[in-house]
Amino acid sequence: MDPIESIDYDGFETFNGNNTHVDHGWKKVVYPKRNRKQKPTDQASNGGVSGKNVNVANGDNVFRSLEEQAEDRRKRILAAKMAAVDVEDDDEPNGSRSNVYGDSDDEIAARNEKKKAEEEETKKKKKPKKEKTPKVSLPEAAAKIDPSNLEAFLIEASEAYASQPDIQLMRFADYFGRALSGVSSVQFPWVKMFKESSLSKLIDVPLSHIPELVYKTSADWINQRPVEALGGFVLWAFDCILTDLAAHQGGGKGGKKGAQQPPSKSQVAIFVALAMVLRRKPDALTNVLPTLRENSKYQGQDKLPVIVWMMAQVSSQGDLSVGLLSWAHNLLPVVGNKNCNPQSRDLILQLVEKILSNPKARAILVNGAVRKGERLIPPPMFEILVRITFPASSARVKATERFEAVYPLLKEVALAGAPGSKAMKQVTQQIFTFALRLAGEGNPVLAKEATAIAIWAVTENVDCCKQWDNLYKENLEASVAVLKRLVDEWKDHSVKLSSSPSDTATLNRTMKSFRLKNEEAITEGRANGSLYKEADKSCKVISGRLSRGSGCLKGTAITVMVIAAAAAVLSSNPEVTAELKNLVDSLELHQYYNPIITAIKN
Repeated sequence: MDPIESIDYDGFETFNGNNTHVDHGWKKVVYPKRNRKQKPTDQASNGGVSGKNVNVANGDNVFRSLEEQAEDRRKRILAAKMAAVDVEDDDEPNGSRSNVYGDSDDEIAARNEKKKAEEEETKKKKKPKKEKTPKVSLPEAAAKIDPSNLEAFLIEASEAYASQPDIQLMRFADYFGRALSGVSSVQFPWVKMFKESSLSKLIDVPLSHIPELVYKTSADWINQRPVEALGGFVLWAFDCILTDLAAHQGGGKGGKKGAQQPPSKSQVAIFVALAMVLRRKPDALTNVLPTLRENSKYQGQDKLPVIVWMMAQVSSQGDLSVGLLSWAHNLLPVVGNKNCNPQSRDLILQLVEKILSNPKARAILVNGAVRKGERLIPPPMFEILVRITFPASSARVKATERFEAVYPLLKEVALAGAPGSKAMKQVTQQIFTFALRLAGEGNPVLAKEATAIAIWAVTENVDCCKQWDNLYKENLEASVAVLKRLVDEWKDHSVKLSSSPSDTATLNRTMKSFRLKNEEAITEGRANGSLYKEADKSCKVISGRLSRGSGCLKGTAITVMVIAAAAAVLSSNPEVTAELKNLVDSLELHQYYNPIITAIKN
């Protein structure tokens, strides 16, 4: 690299003709070798042109090109920066400038804050004051409802949504929502009421405040809606209530003590509309009972008061059958659960006590024990009821006495039905199965009631003996208890057991089968030998009593068979002949059959 020379200036201006130079104390840097003349050989190679001139000429061209490129780049960069500034101005509503102009972050933030404050102040000045809705009580708001206006509204809604009954019902609820919008949660604190009030006080809430003509207009309109749509409305209304309940519970946990929940202007309207639907169309509830029973979102102790209130609406207007059916199918299992708390148990008992307190309850419920093919208290629910009413002495609670008070009538309903019908035979067999099982669980109080139920099932349907024969060994202790009680109470049950020759023969065959099982177990020396011996004694007594009455029975049976045989021969009807053979088989009169037929033919 060429050595660098420096020339000092004295810092004063130097005048040379028209040129003026001001150095201000700076030094000029020069390269000595570049100022030297090129060698002759260099000049020759350059065609007689000095190297200095060539370098200058080439240098001018090179630097001019570089300067042009640099200028282009500078223009492009400047244009890009200007475009970026425009974009930032568009994106920033507060009009803050970009740092391209050198503003600091603090200055930009200060301008933005000032701009926001000015805008908020402007909004506050322009925002009109919200008018407060006057608070009114439920009776006051309900009294202002015009029945004729309601009727006109419902007619219009029915015509506008003729093919959409679900929307019609939503419009129905919306009408009461607007009519009762002034009733706040303070005026209708339903969560507190349901938690602190007894069922007798809650049944008529809130319909007790609705004018009679308004209720009648609504009920007549509801009666024309399909049950399926009404069932859907019941679930929708229940969901709305549970949503409000969750809001109250959430506010109670995280909010300040004593803080009020925001008013739910439509909650009272939901309760009004739901109560009207349930009272006018009880089947709307029965249609959704499986959903309420199986869907997890409807489970829980906190939801129970609303469910009980819904069932009370159904039974309060005289439809006791639907009320008891709902109670047995959906609430009895809750009581049977070990996790059921005393408050829930009390509430469930209040409902059934309210239903049974009706003077006509026994006649209505016993005669209507089966509603539309469904039993009010089916066998599985009856089993739960028996267990609850007859617990072990150590498991008794305050509610046990109340269950004992309602049990007799509920038992009568559970055992009611058309004797001899196919459906009733199936019911008796189911009842006999669980009764035999309960009789052997080691609870003396429960065993006593269970054996009584098992004997009832046998006397009601002698075919239970066949089932008993299959369950005998598995339920030996219970079978011993049933046989012993049957012997002790023979006078009370012999009339039914001997009501027909076929029933007597069936029971007699069952006793013979038991004796064979007993003899086999005793001979083999099984562990339960003493129980088999005790059972065998009872079987002998029952067989003997059946045999003593068989003489008269057989005479009657032979007479009947003679008449039947004559009819079969004379008519040559295959059906009559088949019936005759069935009679012979059931009464074990095979030795008399052929001689009688031969005599009649001759």
